Amino acid sequence: MQNRAGEFTQTQDTGADTHADTDADSGSQRTLLTLAVRDYGDGNDDFTEGIDEQLEVVTEWWSGQGAESAFHQVPPPDLVKREDVEDFLREHEVREMKGQALVMFITGHGVSGVRTHFLKLPGSVNKRHLNTSVRTTELITAALDSHVRNVLVIVNTCYAGKIRSELDDVMEDIRAERRSQCSLDVLVTCGHDKRVQVRRFPTLLRSAFQRLRTTAGITTPYLTVAELMAEFERGLGTEAERKQHRLQRVVDGGGILTPTPCIPNPGYRYGHDLVGAGLRQAGTPAADYWLDRATGRTQDSDPGWYFRGRDDINRSVTEFLSPARARGVLLITGTAGSGKSAVLARAVVLSDPSFQDEPVLKTAVDLAADGTVPAPGSITGAILARHRGPADLARDILRALGAEPARPASTEDPVVTCTQQIIETLRGRGEPVTLVIDGLDEAVELPRVIDDVLAPLSEFCSPQLGQVPAPRQDDGPPCPSAPAGLRLLIGVRSSLPLSDSPVELPDAEQGLSEALQAAFPTAEEQRTDGEGSVKDIEQYLYALVCEGGHRDTAKEAAALVAPEVWPSFISARLAGEQLRCTEDPAAVARDPEWRAMLQRGMAGLLRRDLVLVAGDGLPSDVALALLRASAFAAGAGIPWSNIWPQMGRVFLGRQLPDWDDMIGKLLKSRLNGYLAHDHEDDRRVYRPAHEAVAEVLCDLDADLLDAAEDGLDAGGVPLAPRTPLAPLASGAPLTPSAPLASGASGADPLTPGTDPLTPGAAE
Repeated sequence: MQNRAGEFTQTQDTGADTHADTDADSGSQRTLLTLAVRDYGDGNDDFTEGIDEQLEVVTEWWSGQGAESAFHQVPPPDLVKREDVEDFLREHEVREMKGQALVMFITGHGVSGVRTHFLKLPGSVNKRHLNTSVRTTELITAALDSHVRNVLVIVNTCYAGKIRSELDDVMEDIRAERRSQCSLDVLVTCGHDKRVQVRRFPTLLRSAFQRLRTTAGITTPYLTVAELMAEFERGLGTEAERKQHRLQRVVDGGGILTPTPCIPNPGYRYGHDLVGAGLRQAGTPAADYWLDRATGRTQDSDPGWYFRGRDDINRSVTEFLSPARARGVLLITGTAGSGKSAVLARAVVLSDPSFQDEPVLKTAVDLAADGTVPAPGSITGAILARHRGPADLARDILRALGAEPARPASTEDPVVTCTQQIIETLRGRGEPVTLVIDGLDEAVELPRVIDDVLAPLSEFCSPQLGQVPAPRQDDGPPCPSAPAGLRLLIGVRSSLPLSDSPVELPDAEQGLSEALQAAFPTAEEQRTDGEGSVKDIEQYLYALVCEGGHRDTAKEAAALVAPEVWPSFISARLAGEQLRCTEDPAAVARDPEWRAMLQRGMAGLLRRDLVLVAGDGLPSDVALALLRASAFAAGAGIPWSNIWPQMGRVFLGRQLPDWDDMIGKLLKSRLNGYLAHDHEDDRRVYRPAHEAVAEVLCDLDADLLDAAEDGLDAGGVPLAPRTPLAPLASGAPLTPSAPLASGASGADPLTPGTDPLTPGAAE
């Protein structure tokens, strides 16, 4: 284009890019290029060692912990003069490179010209940088204008911020479709007029690496650029340090919220999931939930399968899931901690086709009685209703059915819209559907959940007797008959009936179980807290104690403890964990004081464990503060990050020098058995393993630390009676009057001077 000022060119979108940045063309290769000038021949060994430290931590980060995160790392070239840089770019075809991700790390001495930033080389001549040094933007644009779909360039040189203005102009010359369709980012470690310290970058990057492996709790396989910058900045103490040494983003082509394959998450756990992808996509917040409940294990890394017995109820579940039953509702109900989730999770895990070849499944099948193992694929989806509202649960059901929830109009009720979509989806199914819903009593707005989400599904659950095949029309296929059936397997808490009552309860006195029976008149019910479950608890305890190497005394210990903890399997699990850590489980189980502690239920077990962890370097009051913080957190649980330490400080009433160390000890201690982990907002969160644990922790009037004054013998048995605990309030756990954390990434850190919280109304 010509004008009075002369001629200029403008990048035009022709739509004819012969190297389109598509999956078919570029593949999935990930590449790390490091351009580092280590030695300028000036005898500065400290500088060379600092550059080597930078390369070491960059190599460690981008080597990855699993096959999916590993980068192809090109060996750093020996750079002396400008031609060496050009040879490197040409030899590895950087400008024409394809792939999924390219990371380029540039480090060495930086030189700031009048308008240009240069990477100084050992052969550079002072005041002749145009010909003897390398324009830093030439290196950067070689990567940005390549054909790799995701590019990240990190420049760690003095005055690196100088390249911002240069790149603003250069980016306009990169084809528009690449700028809009690809993720292109450039980070620098200092401003245009600042110098860098050679060892500061590797120190801060390694600290960020360690935090991401522990405290950050980010659960996605890749990080966003903003997450990398935030974790890097956490290592800087003062505001002045943060302004001078934090990472600066001079090209933002990937946004704030989208993870980039250029930044693998060091804390992501690669490996084979024991629960199949189908069930995870069906609304399951964490696949580990089902495996934990099914096996009865006390730690995540425990490979054992400990639950035994329950033959009658497992047989009923298996029959319900058989092909002979295309419709129906089966309620698995009982008191808190009586093993409802274990029964449901066993069916979920054993029926998961992707789980069939796992060694732990073979163990479970070998232990199972005849007719108690459901067929593979007999469950369509498994859903956890804990803390899910009506709209959330309806969307989870839709996803379990393989449908994506439609976006309701602004004038529409999302619950009604989703429920109608569920009905339409079920009517279009040609085969029966089976859904497992656990923790229904912990859902939010229960009346709406039952009346507006579940009750409308009754038509698909009701048995159809004497159905006559539909006639054909005009010699064509049969007319559509009744829609495919729906089987609902629901876990819900209910009180233990002491006797059969011939009187029907009025509506005001009916519980959740009765409300479900009203919504599904033909529903069947199986209780997990019958007197026969004492034997099941005994078998469970025997398996746990045997695993600790005490087969000789396990039988006696299990027989003594089971009646004391019945009907609570969660109490049995915690008691079994205590017993298998002692030298003589039977002797501990015979001790009157220890058995009196069992009769105090969850509070008694927790008080003893709080005393025992003090010997491992975790003060009892600190441990209790952290546990209570997890119980009072809103949402799916509490993230580690800076939220858990702040909430722990509120409950402890004082500050500690290293909260992260205390949390690490908590998660590695016997108290880890009181916690479960989940995922929310791409963060790993922690919460009490059961509502019975949460109820004890949320009762701020209960003195759970007075056991520390009683003293214990060498086996951990109390030497003096304990003060009886105040009765726990019935119903759901208490919640703070103002939530401490609104989820994994929402709440601001608490400020010093916050008053201790008091329990509010029941949730």
